[in-house]
Amino acid sequence: MTTKIIAHRGASKLAPENTMYAFELAYKLGAEGIETDVQLTKDHIPVLIHDETVKRTTNGTGYVKDYTYEELKELDAGSWFSAEFKEARIITLDSFLQWVKPKDLYINIELKNNKIDYPNLEAIVFDHLKQHRILERTTLSTFNPNSVQRLKNYKEAVEIAFLTSKRHPNLIDYAKELGANALHIKYRLVQELLIEQAHNAGMPVRVYTVNKLKQMMHCFRTNCDGIFTDVPFKAMNARKVLQQ
Repeated sequence: MTTKIIAHRGASKLAPENTMYAFELAYKLGAEGIETDVQLTKDHIPVLIHDETVKRTTNGTGYVKDYTYEELKELDAGSWFSAEFKEARIITLDSFLQWVKPKDLYINIELKNNKIDYPNLEAIVFDHLKQHRILERTTLSTFNPNSVQRLKNYKEAVEIAFLTSKRHPNLIDYAKELGANALHIKYRLVQELLIEQAHNAGMPVRVYTVNKLKQMMHCFRTNCDGIFTDVPFKAMNARKVLQQ
């Protein structure tokens, strides 16, 4: 099988994460998928940002949940990375979906509700995906077991992935019991037997965050379904070498 190369927050090594600059660059570099993170604003608009606060990746302070989107979009989301990206802004999930819809890209949307369990986040995001008719190539993932259980109602329409960095004696069974039909695991959990068992159970396995060549090659050789990487161009080149 061919392991899919998924740009983690876009091409986030070369452009500010979760911005259109990073997404556009990942697409131009040949990434086969895009991973991004969603939080909710004060007025319940899903926006793409990793942290619960805006401090690290904008010129603002405070929690995303305490901003309306009109307030949030005034923040500079690029200068922290480089002055050339000073026009970058936090974008809505809708804007991203409009951009990605005509492109042949796999989509992974991580619900950032493991620290702040936003009410109705699952239903809001699902409704946006349904409206854009993009469910069939999208995975919704979360570290929050309660969120996975709430997503169970949607798993016939969209793939649901349990995200984890923790070892578990029966990880596959646990994820299935929660309601997941895919596994997204930290690289240190990658074992050939686990991948094989997951595939036997009909569960794809994708791995985060894989930036080192040695780790990439290990994921390719163990038949992981996908890797999330900040350097999709490096991963594409590595996979080509392995296929020669």
